[in-house]
Amino acid sequence: MKKLILAGMMMALLPNCMSAQTGSEATVQSYETFNFDEMTYSPTETVFKLFAPDDAKKVVVRIYKDGAGGKAQKTVNMQRVGKDLWRVAVKGDLKGCFYTFDMGKGETPGVFAKAVGVNGQRAAILKEDKGDCEWDKIRPVVKNPVDLVVYEMHHRDFSISRKEAKYPGKYLALTERWAISHLTELGVNAVHILPSYDYGSVDETRLDQPQFNWGYDPVNYNVPEGSYSTDPYDPAVRIKEFKQMVEALHKADIAVILDVVYNHTFDIDHSNFQRTYPDYYYRKTADGHYSNGSGCGNETASERPMMRRFMIESVKYWAKEYHIDGFRFDLMGVHDIETMNAIRKALDEIDPTIFIYGEGWSAGGCGLPNEKLGMKANIPQMPGIAAFSDDIRDALRGPFSDDKVCGWLGGSYNNKETESLKAGIAGMIAHPQIDYSKVNYSTKPYALEPYQMMSYVSCHDDMCLVDRLRASIPGITEEELIRLDLLAQTAVLTSQGVPFILAGEELLRDKKGVHNSYNSPDSINQFDWQNKLRYPQVFQYYKGLIQLRRGHPAFRLGSADLVRKHLEFLDAPESVVAYRLKNFAGRDRWRDIIVVLNSSRQEQTVAVPKASYTVVGANGVISLRRYGLEQFTGDKVTVAPQSALIMHN
Repeated sequence: MKKLILAGMMMALLPNCMSAQTGSEATVQSYETFNFDEMTYSPTETVFKLFAPDDAKKVVVRIYKDGAGGKAQKTVNMQRVGKDLWRVAVKGDLKGCFYTFDMGKGETPGVFAKAVGVNGQRAAILKEDKGDCEWDKIRPVVKNPVDLVVYEMHHRDFSISRKEAKYPGKYLALTERWAISHLTELGVNAVHILPSYDYGSVDETRLDQPQFNWGYDPVNYNVPEGSYSTDPYDPAVRIKEFKQMVEALHKADIAVILDVVYNHTFDIDHSNFQRTYPDYYYRKTADGHYSNGSGCGNETASERPMMRRFMIESVKYWAKEYHIDGFRFDLMGVHDIETMNAIRKALDEIDPTIFIYGEGWSAGGCGLPNEKLGMKANIPQMPGIAAFSDDIRDALRGPFSDDKVCGWLGGSYNNKETESLKAGIAGMIAHPQIDYSKVNYSTKPYALEPYQMMSYVSCHDDMCLVDRLRASIPGITEEELIRLDLLAQTAVLTSQGVPFILAGEELLRDKKGVHNSYNSPDSINQFDWQNKLRYPQVFQYYKGLIQLRRGHPAFRLGSADLVRKHLEFLDAPESVVAYRLKNFAGRDRWRDIIVVLNSSRQEQTVAVPKASYTVVGANGVISLRRYGLEQFTGDKVTVAPQSALIMHN
């Protein structure tokens, strides 16, 4: 495996081995050609460059022996070499050193540090090992995004309570046999890991004390988070271990999707953006205040040339250096459409199978009008990019705005719930049997193709599915909860969009009713792995659904035209949504597939085309054996309460 190595020991008399060169040999003359390589190392000199304002009184580089503490071994003045560009070359071998920039707003590792010391305060100078390795030969092949089954996970949630984990809460936990075995047994083929870049809310010097955060507070966007490594003080360790994690998942044919949060920073005054070029990277309102479309006190200005280029170069770096297979954009609705399309184009040049999706909304009003932003309604202007469907999510479980209000699962059968569920099943495309005037939040189809819709019922945000069912359905029994949980995921995993499930829900996970567990303790966020034994039918049903989807192309047609041709909704009672995938959809080996979803507490009967059928899913059980669960001939089916029926002829 290719390694980044913290090579060599520092010379005791470091200042004697260095001299500064700021002469006219600098060739960069415009920020338009600035490539964000703020530090370029060689054994004879290290070149530092920075995008900073022309009117800065002084810009300096400080060289340190360690990643934290101690005084600078040398301070070197940078020279302006072009519009808003500064440069200096420091002679001598600086491998193993650390550095910061300072233009008068406080020290910073720069905006594009690729390695940092503890807590990300100083950037590190590492040497790349070019030795032969398997790393460049291993990459999962997912030719079409609709073939993905995405599993959203947090490093600490997943492994901190696992008894046999050697590295609980660390990147390396996902290299362990038990972890890979669980994922492959479940059948997911992509893990979406919550923010794993260097973030600010966990103190890496106190990892002996339990700390938890989701990580939506970016500091260094292009460096793995140190708290998930075994040694946050050594800059090479977090890089190596992150790569080991990706390599292990790729060997298991599991793609790795990175959650990226370019829409805001941890704060403004202490951010690397603000400390290198004040106010350039942030939007402001007409009255001069910082715009807050992120809901976190600031929003970045993706439309500005250097912020746009930063985002493009950042995703390219993760894709090339760490072999990331996809990116989930937090609050994609804060970013402008042009930038999102430029990112899609840049990744296409690396690998067009790299998947991009995001939240098609913001958390408040932005400094740009909605028609220019990556909102869900604007997905037709962003081909090759998907957005989460809050339409199907809230149709199933109830509105985001009120945890106590139920959706279709809990017995709310108004037109919005039913029509929104149908729209989600079709992948939020135009379909002759769907009336978008009755859909939750989309007055018209937002997906040009079904893979532009992320189908889900819960994620890290908001209550997980079990907690939401308990909160919105008073007096729900455990039996009902399990039945509705399985029914919800049947809708998700048989839809034509890209299915997305929250890690741990296959174990009937709960979070003790906590709505926003971003910094809750392990007792709230960790998995109860014993649930795999307590509720074996839950895991087996999830596993069976995923096998059904991955084994049958009818559930993942990947084309709006094919969905319109083969997906037909059937007449059904108000508590039921039923549909047929007909005529060997997607060249499936099954001629017709019938799916009936019943959320009522009573049996329901639905008319179906008369034929001989094999039932493969009923009453909380999936069987993909040749003869399924049962066989019958007829033109009507009866579906058990709060369950799904899946059959084929």
